Amino acid sequence: MNSHAAPRRSVVANAIYGLLNPIPFGCFVAALIFDIIYAQTAVILWDKASAWLIVFGLLLAIVPRLINLAQVWITSRTITTSADRLDFWLNLLAIVAAIFNAFVHSRDAYGVVPAGCWLSLLTVLLLAISHIIIAVQSTHSGDIVHE
Repeated sequence: MNSHAAPRRSVVANAIYGLLNPIPFGCFVAALIFDIIYAQTAVILWDKASAWLIVFGLLLAIVPRLINLAQVWITSRTITTSADRLDFWLNLLAIVAAIFNAFVHSRDAYGVVPAGCWLSLLTVLLLAISHIIIAVQSTHSGDIVHE
């Protein structure tokens, strides 16, 4: 009898990933809301708050992305699905958009509008799509087929 354990992901890594992964999304959504408010009111407070949220979102995205990188491309390649890979790439594109957005938000005053709004929207949409893809995958992987 051959008792090979099925490859699985680290419980600690999954716990850290599950704890930290939603935080950048919340920061980027709040930044988008603040960008929209700033575009409507021109009150500089909203621009600065949005810039800080983008920076915090980027800083807090580092650990989950490194865990995701290791799980998708290094340690768990045999159990990784195409949805996991697509989630990785969408998150990477969102981070690149957020980095450009941080540079846009370093401009003075109203120079942030409209590019900051569009980049914030792009970041949020990419992350939302990746969350939806993973949610759909986990829903389908949990289905039990009775024959």
